[in-house]
Amino acid sequence: MGDSISSLPDEILGKLLSLVPTKVAASTSVLSKRWRNLLSLVDSLSFDESMVVYPNEEEATKGSQRFCDFVDKTLALLHNSPAIKTFSLYRVAKTMSYNDECARLNRWIWTAMEQGLLELHLYAPASRSTVNIEPRVLRSNTLVKLTISGHYDIDVDSDGESLDVFFPALKSLSLMVALDIESYPRIIHACPVLEELTIRNGDFSDMGPLWGGTVVEHASIKRLVIATHVPDHIDYYLLLEYFENACQTVRFQAPSLVYLDYSSFVFRKYDVGDLDSLVEARLSLKLWRSTSHYDYDDDYYYDYNGSLCDDDDPSPPIFGDVTCLVAAIRNITTLHLSPDSLEVFHFCCKSMPIFNNLLNLSIESNNQNGWQVMPLLLKSCPNLQTLVFKGLVHKVTNRCGDACACNPQNPSLKNSKKMKKKKKICCLQTCPVKVLEISDYGGCFQEVEQMRHFLGNLKCLETVKVGVVPDNKGKNAEFLRANLMNLPKLSSKCTIQLL
Repeated sequence: MGDSISSLPDEILGKLLSLVPTKVAASTSVLSKRWRNLLSLVDSLSFDESMVVYPNEEEATKGSQRFCDFVDKTLALLHNSPAIKTFSLYRVAKTMSYNDECARLNRWIWTAMEQGLLELHLYAPASRSTVNIEPRVLRSNTLVKLTISGHYDIDVDSDGESLDVFFPALKSLSLMVALDIESYPRIIHACPVLEELTIRNGDFSDMGPLWGGTVVEHASIKRLVIATHVPDHIDYYLLLEYFENACQTVRFQAPSLVYLDYSSFVFRKYDVGDLDSLVEARLSLKLWRSTSHYDYDDDYYYDYNGSLCDDDDPSPPIFGDVTCLVAAIRNITTLHLSPDSLEVFHFCCKSMPIFNNLLNLSIESNNQNGWQVMPLLLKSCPNLQTLVFKGLVHKVTNRCGDACACNPQNPSLKNSKKMKKKKKICCLQTCPVKVLEISDYGGCFQEVEQMRHFLGNLKCLETVKVGVVPDNKGKNAEFLRANLMNLPKLSSKCTIQLL
């Protein structure tokens, strides 16, 4: 086998070596004379310090020259090689002073970029490895894909008017770094043909509040992924800083956008231009506080024990308004919603648009969030063909309407004369769904009753696919199958498949 591989043309061997970490590719030079000079044909360099095995814990903590020496020697060997198209650097430890360390890493990056680099990926997960990126490496006429993640600082002029960044050929940009909020739009505008943009904040808990996805204005972006998470277990004052950032208005102006993946706590307001080209949206929106006070009615305020409060006790306001955001995605054909997004749609969307083009709706569910918005949402999708649920268990409230088989119990309602009974509007019997897909099905009472409710009301159903949780496969699967098959079905064309 070894002789067969060695007999391949140099160009093929160079491509094979480009698929493995550079450390592994470099080690092949000792195999035989045939492999000695093949490293110069490698078009992808990947330096990952996390793969370095240090002799002791002290060197692993403080950093070692071993990794740096290897990178220096490899780049010196390939300095005049025109083959390098991709350069990846995963830096963990710092071995020199801050200025010297920054100079060294910038020199590595610049050496790779001088050869007409197409892709550049930079990672610095540890705070002790923070690197200040020099302006000269932020300009390239050839780069088409750029990733900057972790503890990197990008130089911005103090006057805030000019940023020495220009990537005229860049089509894919991923930013997961701590920048001030004004820097993000200037970097984005420096990429005139950008098609894919990813901004992730909160992946590094020691970097503080980051809100890079609040302003995105670009004519050519087709794919946009924004995740602005609040880290778990942060102190009260840092949480307040996050909340203060959320009091601003989010602006999206991307007329060419085809795919949107947006994950964030709700902001005060959204200013979103028409997204007529948008085909698919994935939303994971989250409220800033619990809505358990409203489990039984939106018009009345309950304490944590479920008791109705006095008229003089005002209901706590629900922060955020996503009405403009939801209206802007009305022309999509595929929509994915997280469990929290359902409650955000219910509490923070003043009016629901009609999704005339929506064919596929995917809902993720858990026992912490309710389905209050489901009746209105389903009625707003007149041409829906496929309805997907990841889990059927959800928090029981009295606002799910005919979308579910919930039977809410609230003792305080028996003695309350303030509650007004509202006539439920059936939403399932007018729903045109033909395909119903369920995953993470466990067969508990609530799930069985929900399936009974779906099968007994969705008159257009043709196919039902049920994915069983792994723990219930085997003998339990036959029991679940029998239960499902015996449920009455309104549609005579309906077939059930247990996956």
